[in-house]
Amino acid sequence: MTASALRVGNASGFYGDRFDAMREMLTGGPLDVLTGDYLAELTMLILGRDRLKDPNAGYARTFLRQLEECLGLAHERGVKIVANAGGLNPAGLADAVRALADRLGIPVRVAHVEGDDRTTAHPGSLAAHAYLGGFGIAQCLRAGADVVVTGRVTDAALVTGPAAAHFGWAPTEYDRLAGAVVAGHVLECGAQATGGNYAFFGEGGAVRPGFPLAELHQDGSSVITKHPGTGGLVDVGTVTAQLLYETAGARYAGPDTTARLDTVRLTQEGRDRVRIDGVVGEAPPPALKVGVNRLGGFRNEVVFVLTGLDIESKAALVRRQMGAVFAESRPAHVDWDLVRTDRPDAPTEETASALLRLVVRDPVQEKAGRALSGAAVELALSSYPGFHVLAPPGRGTPYGVFETAHVPQDAVGHVAVLHDGRRVPVPAPRDTAALDAVPEPPLPEPLPPGPVRRAPLGLVAGARSGDKGGDANVGVWARTDDAWRWLAHELTADRFRELIPEARDLPVTRHTLPNLRALNFVVEGILGEGVAAQARFDPQAKALGEWLRSRHLDIPEALL
Repeated sequence: MTASALRVGNASGFYGDRFDAMREMLTGGPLDVLTGDYLAELTMLILGRDRLKDPNAGYARTFLRQLEECLGLAHERGVKIVANAGGLNPAGLADAVRALADRLGIPVRVAHVEGDDRTTAHPGSLAAHAYLGGFGIAQCLRAGADVVVTGRVTDAALVTGPAAAHFGWAPTEYDRLAGAVVAGHVLECGAQATGGNYAFFGEGGAVRPGFPLAELHQDGSSVITKHPGTGGLVDVGTVTAQLLYETAGARYAGPDTTARLDTVRLTQEGRDRVRIDGVVGEAPPPALKVGVNRLGGFRNEVVFVLTGLDIESKAALVRRQMGAVFAESRPAHVDWDLVRTDRPDAPTEETASALLRLVVRDPVQEKAGRALSGAAVELALSSYPGFHVLAPPGRGTPYGVFETAHVPQDAVGHVAVLHDGRRVPVPAPRDTAALDAVPEPPLPEPLPPGPVRRAPLGLVAGARSGDKGGDANVGVWARTDDAWRWLAHELTADRFRELIPEARDLPVTRHTLPNLRALNFVVEGILGEGVAAQARFDPQAKALGEWLRSRHLDIPEALL
């Protein structure tokens, strides 16, 4: 066991992130471990389709190309690399990394983690994988691995595993593990913690934000920072935004521990340095989450451009004309969306135009393909004046559906495959606890009455939103104590539904996190069957928080 701080960096927040980030992180300053998150719900579907074409595929090939440039750098600097780029085939990626290292003449020890694959337990799925914890990674590192690749582990496990290995934490040291989970959640999306996608982006110079790193300590506390001289910023706001991203209530469950987000303390320790401490951990839940991806059928889309006068009537005509076609062979799902981007007396044709979006989905490709494309093209000379489309529809492309299942922790064969080939089983947690909701905390005293002004919510609050399957979350935080006193009473679940009409008939749950001066809203079902189905204009709810910030409320003038 060692008490020295562990410096863990991140070089990827998704499959397709900035290619040069690995080199930038290895050369920008000292590191002990460099992590990369390459997996998301949609990524697993993409890798599943890759594997259908080639059984040897199923991992993030970008990671290999990055290593070709950077494996020697990591070896020279003594930096361990831990990544979930193994996707559906961590053993295949581990072999590919070994072959690369041999070709480059770099003596590195490569290990991998497996046991997450549950596809055979879910007949009809393309890929079904349990979210494993960090102790398989820890086993590989303790045995001397230089590179560890995994399949579907939780994003935070890329940090909890190295921390447990470095500090010698036992599986029951929940507070320390929870601190690492919170740090891992901040790091997992790369530049989102350093000013990327930040509500107050004008403050951070986010033209090319650097990637984040965490200085982890024996007690589970950490400092989030970045390499000197890199772009963006790290402050309480950027860290708060990332903590709220794709979370829900006070209990943030994981395979190793449940972290209590209502205990997190954030302190600005200096420029680009935010301390995280006080995190309380609890025993993990008895079941692991399983992400199940299946092919849902075929999808097609056409966008009609409606220009000038009588927009509503033009849209109604197209709908009647297409409806006549669908009467003969109607797809299973037909969604129309009229987007009023037009302006009266517009100075350009583009700003005089609205967009009518038609999306169809069906298990049969013909119904989503030629039936739609033929009908839309045939309207070219027989519909509304000014008829044209942004692009002709194609043949229909496959789309996926993401679902969540659960499996008992002790039913999964979590295994660390060490660099020398030994297979070490990773035991399930000895203790577990049901994931009950935390009682809502008391609210702060409301602001005294005073004059108000109609203004956008975003003048006094930040927000960040994201997706979990068919649900979306919107985290909203105040920047001052007075703004928090107003926000906590003003932005109820009912007010949220008023401001976001798409949520009006959906279940909306509000979670209160006073330590972060934050509210987290979970909107069930707003994304339908999930991002891969692409039924909604913003299928991952990335901009849902910004829409909310643009809505107008009566805000106390004292806050403006």
